[in-house]
Amino acid sequence: MHEPESHPSPDGVNRRSLLAGVGGLLTAGGLLAPAVAAADPVARPERDPRVEALLGKMTLAEKLGQLQLVGDEATARTALANGQLGGVFSVVGAAKLNALQRIAVEQTRLRIPLIFGLDVIHGYTTNFPIPLAQGASFDPAVAATDATVSAKEARRSGIHWTYAPMMDVTHEPRWGRIAEGYGEDPYLATKFAVAKVRGYQGDDYSSPDRLAACAKHFVAYGGAEGGRDYNTVDVSLQRLHNLYLPPFKASVEAGVATVMASFNTISGVPAHGNGYVLHDVLKGTYGFRGFVVSDYTGIEELIPHGLAGDGADAAAAALPAGVDMEMVSTNYVRFGQRLLAERRITRDQLDDAVRRILLVKVRLGLFERPYVDESGEVKAPSPAALAASRQAAARCMVLLKNDGPVLPLAKTVGAVAVVGPLGAATYDLNGTWSGLGTGASTTPPVTVVDGIKAAAPGARVTYTPGCTVDGPDTSGFAAARDAARAADVTVVVVGETAAMSGEAAARSTIDLPGVQQGLVAAIKETGKPFVVVLVNGRPLTIPYLHDNAPAILEAWAPGVQGGHAVADVLFGAVNPGGKLPVSFPRAVGQIPIYYNHENTGRPADPANKYTSKYLDLESGPLYEFGHGLSYTTFRVEDLRLSDTRLPARGGRIQVSARVTNTGGRAGDEVVQLYVRDPVATIVQPVRRLRGFQRVTLEAGASTTVSFALTPEDVGFYDNGARFRVEPGKIEVYVGTSSAATLSASFTVV
Repeated sequence: MHEPESHPSPDGVNRRSLLAGVGGLLTAGGLLAPAVAAADPVARPERDPRVEALLGKMTLAEKLGQLQLVGDEATARTALANGQLGGVFSVVGAAKLNALQRIAVEQTRLRIPLIFGLDVIHGYTTNFPIPLAQGASFDPAVAATDATVSAKEARRSGIHWTYAPMMDVTHEPRWGRIAEGYGEDPYLATKFAVAKVRGYQGDDYSSPDRLAACAKHFVAYGGAEGGRDYNTVDVSLQRLHNLYLPPFKASVEAGVATVMASFNTISGVPAHGNGYVLHDVLKGTYGFRGFVVSDYTGIEELIPHGLAGDGADAAAAALPAGVDMEMVSTNYVRFGQRLLAERRITRDQLDDAVRRILLVKVRLGLFERPYVDESGEVKAPSPAALAASRQAAARCMVLLKNDGPVLPLAKTVGAVAVVGPLGAATYDLNGTWSGLGTGASTTPPVTVVDGIKAAAPGARVTYTPGCTVDGPDTSGFAAARDAARAADVTVVVVGETAAMSGEAAARSTIDLPGVQQGLVAAIKETGKPFVVVLVNGRPLTIPYLHDNAPAILEAWAPGVQGGHAVADVLFGAVNPGGKLPVSFPRAVGQIPIYYNHENTGRPADPANKYTSKYLDLESGPLYEFGHGLSYTTFRVEDLRLSDTRLPARGGRIQVSARVTNTGGRAGDEVVQLYVRDPVATIVQPVRRLRGFQRVTLEAGASTTVSFALTPEDVGFYDNGARFRVEPGKIEVYVGTSSAATLSASFTVV
């Protein structure tokens, strides 16, 4: 057994890492492989001759300056005057950025270029659907397309670096930042995170069409207690490694350039001072060679967290823990020289941080091409980008319910009433983290009412808001009822504003805000056909809609072409094929509810009071993970395994099934593969997603989908953070949601 590497604390006392490293061994309980060996050396960045030459010339002040990131022009100019600035974020406009770069490259002693960052989350000028919606596509190519388009627009406008993708897995829909990630499942989040990293960076992120990506937030931010942003996370080692870390590990393997630390504590230690997750796991076990950036004032916040007594303490905790660049606050620059003299940080730690930052700048090509061609700045979406956004938005929508069926609507419909406060919304369709790039705030999304008018040019289309999104006024209900009575069908567009999800947008209840449910009830009273379209950034508790609306389309925040995409689905130009990347609870009191939960000793049984359930609520979610309907029907059958035994070392089993379109029109189905280990030394989830394929089939057509399962798919991390592959039975489920019933089994040997 190895002793873990120690890290200096603010009070000068050496505190051990959370875990001592354990060598790999084979025991009667199964195959053990070391997940975290804390004594393993940290992966050092390569020695680039240009970087090494600069390090040899830099003064201590200049080195500390490279660790400083600021968020406005005035502060940047002041820092540059002192030669102490590494980068700038949230400044947009090619001319502004070139002007700052010119100071750095032409007026500072060593002429080191600045790195320019921005929250390019789901679009720069062209806004795509929010990431949670992209997860609903079950098609990582959607995320890759968003990242590719966004990178081209942002880089040509002077931005080098995006603070994306966010890959925080969460079981907490009250948390506003659920909108920025890919839902509740680590496997799904991993596939989308990797696709987006590769979309941003390509094969060479020095390209004028690529950005350096940033994996955030490291780590477990999605576990915030109560869904309150920035809140405490208390997590076991096995859950940390099984649930929260997989997307980050895969992103490092995919070559992500940077990582951002999270605001939360992790089992009592704030991430910005947590040497276990940043130093031992990220830079040690995972071999990450890029740089770690703090979140906004994250190092300064070690003081209110209670880890640091002052700014010097905060810097002394963060740098040895593994945070290389400080965003907004200035503790590294202010206290670095003193901390070196007091031996609370080391010259090696400082040089390692500077080296990592300079290497990313080298890989971005900033030393050769520090400026951007201002004539190429992207200020408006191109036709190709708009088309890509529209296609992505429709691909992300989920048909939750369709009794009758009401949908698709006939393009020959005579009169359509659009009702609801979001029917004519513009920027709310973009959702959170939009409008930051030049042009994005001046290109309003297509409204739902305008999309319907374009899709059904012969129809009489009216619009009546009925109410506001979150106000109490019901005086508009009467006009909405009149409009519904005068129409052949009503499209009710309700949900959340863009400001209701995203950072600092936790909600204690996740019902439809305001009186919007009452508006739906008013439309139902007319007895006329209607459809509900949801625009939102999180799962909502909508049992009333489920019980009373004939059809429900989850459109999420669909982006700049949202209105057209909604109409494409409503009128059948696109057959919806999206699936839920997160469970929809029946009530807020059910939270957390998620498909990949562990069983209890008394699983829910409606006939037995003394089981794990609520007295006043049906068990299970309203809509399960992976749920989503189509305008056609599908059958999944003929499940086959290539073998009944999987060797724990290097084995592989092919799982195949046939899917058939049994309906009358072409459509998409997402075939999903889940596994379960029913008996293990660490209790395993009732199901774990380990494969998915979205396939398009003509009416009556069939195809065979195949998945490969390896020991990695059936193993898990234990409470020593060791990866285990244990012998025994593994159950396999294949179907169209997490409620799949088609099953088989094999044995790990």
